[in-house]
Amino acid sequence: MSQHPQTAQASPQPTEFVDAPNQPETRGIELIGAGERHGRARDLFFVWAAPSVSILNFTVGATLVLLGLELWQAVLVVIAGSLLWVFPGLIAISGPAAGTSGSVITRAIYGIIGNKPVVAFTGWLIGAVFLSLNWLASSFLGAGLLAGMGLTDPVIVPIAVTLVISALTVLVAVYGHALILRVYSWLAIVLAVIFVTVAAFILPQVDWGFQQPEPLSGVALWSAITIGFTIIASSPISFINSPDIARYLPRSTKPSHIIAATALGGALPGMVFTIVGALLATVAAGAVMDAGIESALLGMLPAWLGPVLVIGVITNTIALNGMTTYTSSMALQAIGIPIRRIPAAVVVGIIGTALTIYLVLSTNLLDAVNLMLQFLVIVSAPTMAVFVADVAMRRNRYDGVELFDEERGGRFWYSGGWSVPGMVAVLIGGTATALCLSTEVWTGPIAESLGYVDLSVPVGMLVSVLVYTVLLRTPLGKAGRPTGV
Repeated sequence: MSQHPQTAQASPQPTEFVDAPNQPETRGIELIGAGERHGRARDLFFVWAAPSVSILNFTVGATLVLLGLELWQAVLVVIAGSLLWVFPGLIAISGPAAGTSGSVITRAIYGIIGNKPVVAFTGWLIGAVFLSLNWLASSFLGAGLLAGMGLTDPVIVPIAVTLVISALTVLVAVYGHALILRVYSWLAIVLAVIFVTVAAFILPQVDWGFQQPEPLSGVALWSAITIGFTIIASSPISFINSPDIARYLPRSTKPSHIIAATALGGALPGMVFTIVGALLATVAAGAVMDAGIESALLGMLPAWLGPVLVIGVITNTIALNGMTTYTSSMALQAIGIPIRRIPAAVVVGIIGTALTIYLVLSTNLLDAVNLMLQFLVIVSAPTMAVFVADVAMRRNRYDGVELFDEERGGRFWYSGGWSVPGMVAVLIGGTATALCLSTEVWTGPIAESLGYVDLSVPVGMLVSVLVYTVLLRTPLGKAGRPTGV
């Protein structure tokens, strides 16, 4: 097999590198040798639980009721959408198998060159959107808290809050993997206590007999259900970075344990607090629409708990965005930009901060979350589906050294550096997703013909998998075809 200079640089090196929480992580996408592997699969539960204890769950849950769903219908939608957390779990097992980040592993799907625009688009678009959405939530709440202290400037205060939170987030990303593993277990517990306390004050005010003034039925009901499902599902299927967090685990770690820890860590907290958000909407529907859910929520809590919640939201934001910035920095390396991981993390933070400041000055939290989460599925549904299909068809057999062979003739060079099956599957799957998507800004012709029923996630994922698996069995996919396909 031909060798490329980057292959030697990326191969396991006999260096003094130590993955420790008290020092910045200098490693990026480089291969992790067997002697440097450490950790247990169960550690991943807390890594994913800490970011999932989020105020965005309250926002999304309230949205389901505002769409016109009854409480029991909203609960079923939350459960159904949360089941998709199994997909980040499934692709996470490729991290320990290959010993590198997911943004490098996907070279097996898209080719050495084809992988670059895909990673640039998915790694940066999804990363930037989630950075901004979470910083946006913290900015609104932080500004609201400071307004009670007399700091009411509508421009300077939210921008200042955003800058402070983004700086702390980038610091987490700079210290990287070991700090995330060490700290997030404690953060998950602290955040759970804060949000359970908040829920305890919300639940007595819930209208348990709540019924929609005009109950939905027929096509209108299915439209609300499917739009709600798309919003819920958009979160788990966007976490295509799960291999990055698992890549330090020993190759001998049981895949089933990695899948369970990742999926349950993300799904359980998100499910619980999204349902609480739906309950919140039964007593604050008007306020949610007029002032934003963050203001409505603070108005329902005793004075002492409001600041605690804000601190919890900010902490959660740093946890989620720290991990997103960390993985996005490796995506920047994977597309070929000659930059080390730590400077790359700073660049990612600057881009996310700029987008957040724009959103702070131009929108409210509810509108931003709903619209962006729906549009994300055009990108995330096909890329997640194809990644899962590839892991399954290869039986999770990835060779890290081959993934770094960038010369012509390498296993993943395919056709001029592009994998036709992977690229075509994502393009056709994304098109199918868009045709079935129903939002206030864009409604695909298929969704419109169905009465605004949104089938974007299931259709987009199924089409992507079908196209990918069929094309792999043609001469176009022969070069890098998994054994047995």
